[in-house]
Amino acid sequence: MKGPAPSPLAAALAGGLLLVSTMGIGRFAYTPLLPRLRDTLGWTLAQAGDVASANFVGYLLGALLAGRLAGRPTRAGWLFLAMLLSVLSTLAGLLHWSYEGWLALRFVAGVASAVGMVIGLALVIDYVTRAGRPGLSSVAFPGVGVGIVLSVILIEIAKAGGASVAGQWAGLGICAGVCSAVALPILARLPNLVPSAVPALATASSTDSSGELRRLIAAYALLGFGYVVTATFIVAMARQQNSAPFIEVLCWLVVGATAAPSVPVGRWLAQRYGSMRVMRGAFCLEAIGVLLAGSSHSTGLLLLGGACLGATFLSITALGLTAARNAAGPAADAAMGWMTAAFGSGQLLGPFVAGRLAQWSGGFALPSALAAGLLLVGAVILPRHTTPAAGTA
Repeated sequence: MKGPAPSPLAAALAGGLLLVSTMGIGRFAYTPLLPRLRDTLGWTLAQAGDVASANFVGYLLGALLAGRLAGRPTRAGWLFLAMLLSVLSTLAGLLHWSYEGWLALRFVAGVASAVGMVIGLALVIDYVTRAGRPGLSSVAFPGVGVGIVLSVILIEIAKAGGASVAGQWAGLGICAGVCSAVALPILARLPNLVPSAVPALATASSTDSSGELRRLIAAYALLGFGYVVTATFIVAMARQQNSAPFIEVLCWLVVGATAAPSVPVGRWLAQRYGSMRVMRGAFCLEAIGVLLAGSSHSTGLLLLGGACLGATFLSITALGLTAARNAAGPAADAAMGWMTAAFGSGQLLGPFVAGRLAQWSGGFALPSALAAGLLLVGAVILPRHTTPAAGTA
């Protein structure tokens, strides 16, 4: 470890910058840029969905890989590589790629975002928990929402300056690089105290906690499908409504703005009412938002749907990962890998299925209804509570 260990707050803020770079920009910038990419490259809705799914194939494989790497002494080096690849794959949007080239590019970005998120958050959460400040993990998660808002602002500035969609990708890549450059020196000074990398599902202290973890993972997979249809296509939904151009920007900005504070709010609610009860309510609220965004012909309802999505998907993510870590005990990092892989499998299928259903039906009502239904199933199968495993702090 080089230099003195950072304060817990500095570590949490660095984790937030990590998520700004790898997730808010590296993963989610595709959504606001999708309409211009389609116009420039002549993609169909199905092709646009396939490029999104390529990102999620990478995300799924990256999550499985990260579950193994999280238990190794070299995990800090893998984090550096993931952040570098995330920045480079965003910068590479400067080039005029073919459809096949974009499939490969978004695949690499998916691997990088999953490895960066799982290992980076594992380092940060372990550190702030050992420092007796577990609540500071809520400072890191809003980085996704901040990254979404920041990407929208940068894209609009680039548009106003006459930049092409390739130039917009390059600007986002530079921003991601700056965030990574600030975060990495802090993350590199975190103690690399590696826990046992025993498979998560085999380490629960009781049959009850093992079954609860499996139900949580299954619900998390349904969340992946349920949120991603709107998260990928909400700007395209606004365009299909023939909304004013600023609505396309505003709807994604609303998602990011409501996502940023959702994690501390969700944590506060969970302390009062219990994590599973809050997650179940959030699944239901998100289902309503997904249905509103995809099925209505009203700009106001589209924006409301985006707000429901933003207010829930990050808070569910944070509460779900925390619950999984508690249930998995000594294999907490591996549990994060399993959860992220489940989430990745759901979001892998989402754009692939939704793009084809939208193209076949001529709109997003059908895929949105399917996504909302799966979110409601997720709410039903969530465990009533999670039992802490032996060795859980």
